[in-house]
Order: sequence, then structure tokens, then C-alpha cells
Amino acid sequence: MRSSNPVFSRRGFSRDTGYAGFNAPPQAGAAANPYAGANPYAQGGNPYADPTNPYAQGQPATQAPPHYTPQTRPMTMDDVVARTGMTLGTVIAGATVGWIFLTGSLGFAIGAGLVAMVLALVQSFKRKPSPALILGYAALEGLFLGALSGYINGLPNMNGAPMQAVLGTMAVFVAMLVAYKTRIVRVTARFTRFVLIAAMGFVLLSLVNVLFMAFGGGEGLGFRSGGLGIVFGIVGVVLGALFLALDFKQVEDGIAYGAPREESWLAAFGLTLTLVWIYMEMLRLISILRGD
Repeated sequence: MRSSNPVFSRRGFSRDTGYAGFNAPPQAGAAANPYAGANPYAQGGNPYADPTNPYAQGQPATQAPPHYTPQTRPMTMDDVVARTGMTLGTVIAGATVGWIFLTGSLGFAIGAGLVAMVLALVQSFKRKPSPALILGYAALEGLFLGALSGYINGLPNMNGAPMQAVLGTMAVFVAMLVAYKTRIVRVTARFTRFVLIAAMGFVLLSLVNVLFMAFGGGEGLGFRSGGLGIVFGIVGVVLGALFLALDFKQVEDGIAYGAPREESWLAAFGLTLTLVWIYMEMLRLISILRGD
């Protein structure tokens, strides 16, 4: 089963393995090296597999560490942090512009959001990450979020709601990071299947609700207002938090198995998508609570 998150859709999280596409069945003779058989970047024919890679199959582990060129250096945590900071910084810059200049032009902001969605889909189906697409998505998504947040902030009883949503998103991120690092939350095959099935059900119900609102008028199925809306909003935030755990697992496996440096852009993209999801659900939840 494939994830809607572009990072996981490229690497699998398959029904058979449960992990981020790095856990292929071990090859014969790989028992001595826990990374040798499972490493997708150490297989023959992989352009990133250095002949002296100690993770490559049949390579003695006692050899000197390989010398990587800038094109083949493996991904590190610093790479992930740097790319994620760059992507989120672009979102924040776009949101600032949207808040200041587009709050009264929601039509343009919605258009920017739709283009951002298209860029995200294009990146999701590309075999390699494109920094231009990812940063373009971040800029346009930021414009949309800033304009929408500024509009909501100007509604009655909503002053400060976007800042509360930002703080709530940060709290969810820190809490899930601590839970993952302390192994309170463990990403397994069953965990992954549950999150993906729950997310598909959530998105499907949201689409049905939008269709009822568009053609039937009113509040649709009531998933975005009242008590049912509050429950639905909480479920959305929880799902976003669980997707963060999948993002963390993707980064952890990529570093452990020597993924190429360019994969850090996909990690940044996945984390940004998840944080945007959490912020949107948090803002919607706060709007319902304060509106009531």
C-alpha cells in the first residue's frame, strides 16, 4: 500500500516490508552486515553505489571509509535540517507576503494554492527530487496560507487564531519528535498500514463533505462545524502527528542506509507537507472552537 506522502510513495512503505522502502529481504551472505542486504543504494546497477561502499554486498567491512564526491556523498542529518529549514523558510516568506498583500484577494490566494497542489503532485511522481519544484510549491503554499490566515484573523472572535495554530503545530511536532526518539511511538508495518488507511478514509470523507456542501448547500455532512467538526478536526491533527512519525522513520532509514544527498530534498518536502497539513487542521479546529 502506497502513501500519499511523496517521500513514502517513492520509497514504498509496502505491505510486505512496512518500512520506507529500504527493507528489502536480505541477500545471501549479508548476515554479517545489517545494512548490506537491505540497502537499496548498495545494489548492483545503482549509480550511487560506490565500489568501496562498506554497505555494498560482499565488501569487507574492514576497508577504509569511502571517499565520496559531492554528487555521491550520502545524506546526513545536517542535509535534512538544512533543506527543511530552507523549504519552511520559503513557506514563511510566502505566508508573510500573502498576509500583507493578499488578505483581501482570496481568489488569487486560492489560485496560488491550487498551483502549489499541482507542483506537489508533479514532484510526487518524479523519480528524483527537484529543488525548484519543491521551493516553488513552498512559495505558493505560503502565499495561500498567509492570505487565508490573514482573512481568518480579521473575522469576529478570530484575532490571534493563526498564531495559536502555529504554536499548536510546533507543539505537535516537538511532542511527536520526543515520542519517536524515546520509542514511545514505533513505526512498524501495522502502524504504517493503519495510518495510511485512516488517512485515505479521512480524505475521502472530506471530499464527500465538500461535494455535499457544493451541491447540497449548508454545512454538508457537518464535518466542519459543531461537535462533529471538533471531533473531525482532532482526528485530522492526530493523523498529521502520526505522519510525522513516518517522516522521521524515512529520514532515519535514509541516513542509516546511505541514501544519496539529494534524497534530503524529499525528506524536507515530506516534512513540509505534513506540517502544512497539521497547521491547516489546527487552524480549522481553533476556528470552530472560537466560532462556537
